[in-house]
Amino acid sequence: MYIKRHIEPTIKKALNQSKVVLVTGARQVGKTTCVRELLGDYTYITLDDENELNLALNDRGLFFRDRKFPLIIDEVQYAGELLRAVKLEVDKTPKKGQIVLTGSQTYDLLGLSSESLAGRVSIIEMSSMSMREKLGIDCNLPFCPNSEYESAREKNITRYDKLWSNIHRGSMPELTDPDRDWEWYWRDYVRTYIERDIRRIVNVKDEMKFRAFLTALAAHSGGMLIYDGLAKDIGVDTKTVMHWTSVVAASGLVHILHTFSNNALKRAIKTPKIYFMDTGLLCYLAGWKTVESAQNGAMSGSIFETFVVSEILKSYMNAGRDTEHIYYYRDKDKREIDIVIDSDSVIYPVEIKKSATVSNEWSANMNALNSVQDRTVARGVVICLVDHKINVSERVRALPIEYI
Repeated sequence: MYIKRHIEPTIKKALNQSKVVLVTGARQVGKTTCVRELLGDYTYITLDDENELNLALNDRGLFFRDRKFPLIIDEVQYAGELLRAVKLEVDKTPKKGQIVLTGSQTYDLLGLSSESLAGRVSIIEMSSMSMREKLGIDCNLPFCPNSEYESAREKNITRYDKLWSNIHRGSMPELTDPDRDWEWYWRDYVRTYIERDIRRIVNVKDEMKFRAFLTALAAHSGGMLIYDGLAKDIGVDTKTVMHWTSVVAASGLVHILHTFSNNALKRAIKTPKIYFMDTGLLCYLAGWKTVESAQNGAMSGSIFETFVVSEILKSYMNAGRDTEHIYYYRDKDKREIDIVIDSDSVIYPVEIKKSATVSNEWSANMNALNSVQDRTVARGVVICLVDHKINVSERVRALPIEYI
């Protein structure tokens, strides 16, 4: 059964804005299913079909001949060269939304599309399913803890029952089937990713090294991205780790969260943090094979933080909003704020705690941004496991996880 995706209105809007819409994202997040469900009147072509791929690679004029427009071209990453021919086709008419492309967000696909289709393409990044989508919650607002957002969100509040089961299982559409074996799914997913994508993008001479890199990256989810340390852990050079990380990020598997900096914040550090976009994949790679081990093990706090950050990022992606204004903050005095949202000249500090017991210590770092002079610093928020909103202090409140 198809589960309605919150990104659908964003795709519809893009179809009215541009001649070409490119829907990208990690493998199996539901790109093809979504666009085919949404655009049933479009002619569908997949480059998984060897005959179609051969035409796309060797005779691009013939590829488009006698096609009934508008078109969906699936798995376009297999024939990036086709994008130049797409440009010629859409330039024959002023109509918008003539071609929808889908493809795994491989290392060079975005660059090729921007170069070949400049001024003609809207690029939409799709993630695995959010909790809102899984629970059928009809709210598509990007998370921003102000009164307007909270009032709107309260109209759609649903308890996140079996939270850790959802965190551990992950958010891929196929895993909404309770009969789908978790370990088998993720094992096959990693094999497919390495065999079908990585071999095409990166010259990985030792697949075991790359698998070790993925495992090490998972162990660092929610932590600072220190390339030298990762390189030492897996026995490759720093340049290789930097390249591999950029490929994994471009493939939509992880998100690199940069630090918030400002002229007034003299002691802010620059090291980014790394987060997996799907906690199921994170748990699989890091070896947390059961719900109980994920919830109670040494990484439980990092896994919980990764889940919250990924849900916040998904809310922006689904609403067609930029994620580049979502940061974290850390300074040389080791004061850290997990999320900093910079929106309309207002800074929203957000902490994440895997606890249902409120502590005054949660307010400790919220004043770290008070020296910023060109922004208004909003009241701080702590996303946690309380069952209702609670004032932690005059400037900080605890917010149930159901608000994300």
